[in-house]
Amino acid sequence: MKKHRRLSIIIGVLLISANIGCDQFTKSIVRNAILPNEQITVITNHLTLTKVENTGAFLSMGQSWWPPLKVALLIVLPIFALGFALHIMIKRSRPSRWFTWGLAFAIGGGTGNLIDRIIHGSVTDFLHLKAGMLQTGIFNMADVSIMVGIGMVLVDVLVFNNGRQPDTEAAIGTVNESP
Repeated sequence: MKKHRRLSIIIGVLLISANIGCDQFTKSIVRNAILPNEQITVITNHLTLTKVENTGAFLSMGQSWWPPLKVALLIVLPIFALGFALHIMIKRSRPSRWFTWGLAFAIGGGTGNLIDRIIHGSVTDFLHLKAGMLQTGIFNMADVSIMVGIGMVLVDVLVFNNGRQPDTEAAIGTVNESP
């Protein structure tokens, strides 16, 4: 069991690194190849690349906040949250692969955006999707990693019962026992 756990953590760390790498690589290309607010249509009426520097949080919320508050909420708090998530990923007893790997995706994405905030003072967003009347705000690969990771953790917790199989024999035994 320890060998399995160690392997899962190693894969988790590799997933964190891959998510950070993918995010930073795509943002680097965008920073060097796309002008601010330039729109490049990739798939007509569905996928557009638009470079935007987001100094706030989700959907630019908090761009006008008092600078010390921005640092506290957009840099310091995420550092603690990512550290806590990493601690849970490494120390949690018997988590499932979905849980561990979901946390890895979320940690990788969160770290990618945190790197941008620390180094560039903003997060580079560049993807915009539209499907009929539905459309997204402008986002990046770190945001995709975060959403995939949260989705995996939720599926694990809600569908797979936190990765643990219920003790069916004990449950059946209590139901079928007669006096």
